[in-house]
Amino acid sequence: MEFIMNINLILYLSAYLIAGIPFGYLLAKQFAGVDIKNAGSGNIGATNVLRVVKEKDPKLAKKLGAATLFLDAIKGIIVILVAKMLGAPESVLWTIAVLSVVGHCFSAFLMFEGGKGVATGFGVLLVMMPIPALIAIVVWLAAGKGLKISSLSSLIALTAFIIASYILYPVVPGIGSHAPIWIIAIIIFYKHIPNIVRLFKHEEAKV
Repeated sequence: MEFIMNINLILYLSAYLIAGIPFGYLLAKQFAGVDIKNAGSGNIGATNVLRVVKEKDPKLAKKLGAATLFLDAIKGIIVILVAKMLGAPESVLWTIAVLSVVGHCFSAFLMFEGGKGVATGFGVLLVMMPIPALIAIVVWLAAGKGLKISSLSSLIALTAFIIASYILYPVVPGIGSHAPIWIIAIIIFYKHIPNIVRLFKHEEAKV
């Protein structure tokens, strides 16, 4: 029992720390010589990488934006897959999912600041609830193409995920509760408060 608890603690800490790696910041700094924390919106996510680097090199901006999006998504998935291989129960997997989003949004490597949690959140949710996550991704792509506002598209997609999760999983397998989903959603909505304020003021930038 103690061994299992120790393994779980290692998984939880790993999830938080790995998800806290600020790939957007590192990639923009290394390949474009830009500190995205002090440019654009100041966010370390793919959208700000794309927006800021585009001013110097549009082609490079697309590559770094795509790389940031992929890495931010995959870093939340890694520990969940390891935990699955170890036979961890659903409660542990959901805890890892939540901690991955917490790690990205409140990174220990950035003085507990971080990104908005969208890519990392959808990464872990894609593993935990594939169909609702795929529905949300389709909604995100459609909203993004139509609205061209990253933050609003992400929030619409997140809302779509929550609705789909209740329809397809009235009782979440293994835990019987949507609590982890709501924790992830609240964190993402919280990190988007400045964007929401700008949306109401009609000041939110388009991509």
